[in-house]
Amino acid sequence: MKNRWFTKKVEEITVEDSQKTAESVKISGDLQKDRAYLKQSLGDSFDVKYRSLNVSGREFLFVMLDGMCDNLLITEQIMLPVSKGDFSSFDGDGALSHAADRVSGSIDKSVTRDMETAIAEMLSGNLLMLAEGGGFAVLFGVQYFAKRTPDEPNTESQERGSREGFVESFKDNVAMVRRRVRSPVLKIKTLEVGATSKTRVCVMYMSDRADMKMVDEAVNSIKNAQLDVVLGSGYLQPFLNRNKYSIFSCNATTERPDVFCAKLGEGKIGIIVDGTPDALVVPHLFIESFHSLDDYLKRAYYAAFARVLKIMSFVLSVFLPGFYVAVCTFHQEMIPEAMVFSITSQESKTPLPIVAEALLIHFIYEIVREAGLRIPKSVGNAISIVGALVIGEAAVMAGIVAAPMLIVVGLTAVSSFVVASLYEPVAILRFVFIIVGGIAGLYGIVFGFAAVLVNLASLSSMGVPYTSPLSPTKPGAWRDMIGRESWRQMGRRRMQIDKLKK
Repeated sequence: MKNRWFTKKVEEITVEDSQKTAESVKISGDLQKDRAYLKQSLGDSFDVKYRSLNVSGREFLFVMLDGMCDNLLITEQIMLPVSKGDFSSFDGDGALSHAADRVSGSIDKSVTRDMETAIAEMLSGNLLMLAEGGGFAVLFGVQYFAKRTPDEPNTESQERGSREGFVESFKDNVAMVRRRVRSPVLKIKTLEVGATSKTRVCVMYMSDRADMKMVDEAVNSIKNAQLDVVLGSGYLQPFLNRNKYSIFSCNATTERPDVFCAKLGEGKIGIIVDGTPDALVVPHLFIESFHSLDDYLKRAYYAAFARVLKIMSFVLSVFLPGFYVAVCTFHQEMIPEAMVFSITSQESKTPLPIVAEALLIHFIYEIVREAGLRIPKSVGNAISIVGALVIGEAAVMAGIVAAPMLIVVGLTAVSSFVVASLYEPVAILRFVFIIVGGIAGLYGIVFGFAAVLVNLASLSSMGVPYTSPLSPTKPGAWRDMIGRESWRQMGRRRMQIDKLKK
């Protein structure tokens, strides 16, 4: 009953807020009234600048956000030409149209009659122009604010290929994609998400290969996302991923424009969120987690070898700790004779059972990893030294942790970063299999492995099975699964994602 009451109240609040947002106020044409409404909505914010001009008996009002606009561009191409214009023979609407189309030199401009839309665009860095008697507003695209230049992505380093990565600027990210795909088939839909933040979201696809039903489903999922503030692409992932009870995600993220374009070329849908230096790609297949851009820039035989290596690293990072715990606890006969005495003597000196020891050391490793990610770079080396000396060598010397367990943790830690995109599910599954292996031995490991396979096979995104093209089997798509064909065969047209639908 309590959960039902809470859900009902959340829905009521959401509906009430959406109705408030839906109410629109039209631009009246009375400059004093419109200015009063702007000041009431924006408050006494110091960065909102108002400038009035009286030209030929016609009063104009310019509103801008200081720090987000190019002041030189505003002065030279808009305000100075308008101040020298002749508007004596025009009414309010005519004066605005003449100022926007004939007088100003700005190319990027739009018109709106809705005051809320005008405020939202002005807060995005546009210059707002109103005129006495004018029933609409003119918005000039004069955005200019501090931003990061495109540099090499931190999480997707490659030996070959471009060194450019997505940045926080919405337009720069779209331009990097446009520069790589110079074709009219590349389509862009812009949405606005977040009742308060009004975050711009760009949905990109290629019209000649993308399934329009999938595009519509993605657009509707984003439109129906009831969010107040959107500050990153991760806010939208739950709405695009309908598989609530799985630790695996059917959508991928990338920081590389070239990878993003390659996925669009397969008929997938790309989503760029303003203010986020990465993009979403839907739908995503499980096998694609083991692919990288280098696989397509190197020889086909080495790409196959690298993918096999990644799959083995994934299996090792998930199952090795649990397998070690299961063997040492229940199946000692599987340990080679040369290693039985060494492992037994080491483990006998530790005060904790093997399961507790494995959980403890892996938990400490996760703490060190999180600390390394969050602390300032200037003290990052200190964390590495503490982790290696204190937690490693000193723990073994004190008899708290056995040396074989540290070897297992080291191998697991290194292999888990070979497939960085799957680190989150790997970290959880690792602890699960340690517990299962300590309780039920190898039988529990096998049962857990089967459960993971069933979960993977049950996932789908927009009608595309997560385990395609392996299950359901699509032999024609195997040319780019574990191994890949030469570009002589793949160069005409890559695999299209809509052909893998159920």
